[in-house]
Amino acid sequence: MKSLKRMTAVAIAAAAATVLAACGGGGSGSSGPVDGTWEDVVAAAKEEGSVMLYSSQKPANLEALKTAFKQKYPEITLEFVRGTDPDINPKVETENKTGKGIADVHMLTDAAWIDTAAESGTYSTDLVGPALDAPDYDRDKSVIADKFALTSAAVFGLGWNTNAVPGGLKTPQDIINPAYRGKIGVVNPTGIASYVDMYRYYARTYGEDYWQQIAELQPRVYPSALGVAQALTSGEISVTPSVQPLVTEVEAGAPVDWSLPETPWGTPWYTQALSVAPHPNAAQVLVDFMISREGQVALNSGYAAVLPDIPGAVARAQDIALPQTADLTPDKVREYSQDWAKEFQP
Repeated sequence: MKSLKRMTAVAIAAAAATVLAACGGGGSGSSGPVDGTWEDVVAAAKEEGSVMLYSSQKPANLEALKTAFKQKYPEITLEFVRGTDPDINPKVETENKTGKGIADVHMLTDAAWIDTAAESGTYSTDLVGPALDAPDYDRDKSVIADKFALTSAAVFGLGWNTNAVPGGLKTPQDIINPAYRGKIGVVNPTGIASYVDMYRYYARTYGEDYWQQIAELQPRVYPSALGVAQALTSGEISVTPSVQPLVTEVEAGAPVDWSLPETPWGTPWYTQALSVAPHPNAAQVLVDFMISREGQVALNSGYAAVLPDIPGAVARAQDIALPQTADLTPDKVREYSQDWAKEFQP
């Protein structure tokens, strides 16, 4: 099985201590799917009748997933709670600690959290769905410790409002232009490991002073890439160096466009069936559906898909480089967030 790049022993110990302290060393009342065939699991899931997903995916894609899942499994009602990883991960930790699960399935991008959870085995049950073994999915590249399944990946590129920038953008350096002062949109990385990784990637790739030059142009700061996309559409900003491909917005006729740099940054989403899930069989069915072709079509408009030839997908998730988890421990994310605030929010 594939694993995320190992953290150093000290970093692993620090991250594990943080998580286990928050979780009291693991929850009680762990549950898993019924013994038997996949058909037995599906039958038990239909009897459970509902499933709850926690995810940081885009709401429109989660709504599409909900619709597609209902078509495939009308007996099971899918609900979701959408938030950032810093919002959702503590909820998962608390539910695990108390043994009182609300979520059944957890979809996240926080690589350090995933790495520590995979090491501990605290939060998840082994995944058993048949979609995991589909040849196109490539289980060896896509599953961590039998518990975390690669489900999607966000890919970030350039975005612009076509009314303000009719000629478009070609490289991230094009945004370093006094004409865009006050009209650049950036995401706030505070506490969000994946965004911290993105900022570091841009600095490595486009120059260590790239973000300092952006900061000097007084950009507008948004809590998420979704907020940046909305600001582009409304004309509140003109350009951004980092937004998810605006596939849906362009198809809807919004005055925006986008392009991917030659070496775009991305962050994978992994999904787990939680060990304190109140609907453990429905959890397995949902994870399996999310990596099936129907689930991938629903989830991945504007994202990287885990299967080939998914309409609307812009890349393969397996091709997105994994973050350097040694640089994304809670302490290092906090340190970077503080430095970023001094630069962008003096």
